[in-house]
Amino acid sequence: MNRLLPSLPIGALLLGAACAKPPEPGEPLAGLDKAQRDQFDRGKVIFNRVFEPETGLGPLFNAKSCGECHESPVAGGVGEEVEVHATALFPDGFCDPLADLGGFVYQQEVTPALKSALGIDKEPIPAKATAQGRRSSPDILGFGLLDAVPDSEILSYADPDDRNHDGISGRPNRFFDGRLGRFGRKALVPTLKEFNEGAFPVEIGVTVPTVPDEGTIGGQPIPAGVDPLPEPELDADSVALVNAFVRFQAPPSPPKLKGAARRGPELFEKIGCAACHVPRLKTGDSDVKALAHREVAAYTDLLLHDMGPALADICLGLASPSEFRTEPLMGLRFSEKFLHDGRAASIEEAIRLHAGEAAASQGRFAALPQADREALLAFLKVL
Repeated sequence: MNRLLPSLPIGALLLGAACAKPPEPGEPLAGLDKAQRDQFDRGKVIFNRVFEPETGLGPLFNAKSCGECHESPVAGGVGEEVEVHATALFPDGFCDPLADLGGFVYQQEVTPALKSALGIDKEPIPAKATAQGRRSSPDILGFGLLDAVPDSEILSYADPDDRNHDGISGRPNRFFDGRLGRFGRKALVPTLKEFNEGAFPVEIGVTVPTVPDEGTIGGQPIPAGVDPLPEPELDADSVALVNAFVRFQAPPSPPKLKGAARRGPELFEKIGCAACHVPRLKTGDSDVKALAHREVAAYTDLLLHDMGPALADICLGLASPSEFRTEPLMGLRFSEKFLHDGRAASIEEAIRLHAGEAAASQGRFAALPQADREALLAFLKVL
């Protein structure tokens, strides 16, 4: 277990990053070659493509395009949509994702054909579910860099048994095949490619070569004639271009600290926020030079942490209902709602709702003099 924070102060990291003009939101990573830039540009078009029933939409869906959920301030940013998840937790600790009953994502929209056939407005959640959770739409800027962080880097921050007695017990989630997870609010999905490709059928109802099955409607087969388009509904080349667009998105630029915000990084470390929101991670080897061996100011350890019973909702993989992956804070300035379900209307409210492993840091925040609290919040608002 290695929970030592980076040797350079956060402020020094931010000042050093400011020497070169960073890409603007929505621009690609610096250092891509011509072919990669072309993939980025072409992928953006498909990312923003609006699907209709005749082009593959539904019959269950949450949005008509990737860009509908990730739109502000640019394609890849945050969205207003909130989706519904449900799972079942059994007394023996087994977490059922309800995959045979339409789960774990339950779509909130249906096509006219499906509504006519079944008379429903959304996918029904089965009685077997023991919990539901709501999920806001985060920005995905810089996620290609998170994808390139080696497993060993993430695991170096894990301390499931809290052997150093700091009250922080970050632990990894694992996909159903045992691979380390990192994407999603419960850190279930191992790779960005799988995360993207799974989003097409789950969020838009558009099948892709790796996920060619429409699934069921709450466990029941799709009525004949409701979805006549042959599977897969999006070809492999188009999917690859969307993957390239998401993978090559530049992370949000480092903040320009002014006034009281300059004291924010020191206070962030002082009260213990950086124990989970690790200021920077380093990528490893990559087939893309622009992603290899780079530091990313992500403010996450990509591990699960217990956030207390008040925030608990579903289980998923190895994650208990109260465990959530540390939310990356890069791009926090683009959000207007906070926490995994958007329940917090401000950053300060989100901090005050932290409990469980974060209770000590939350208490230290509450105990700060007002000027220090304002300085820390000013820093967080520009991340």
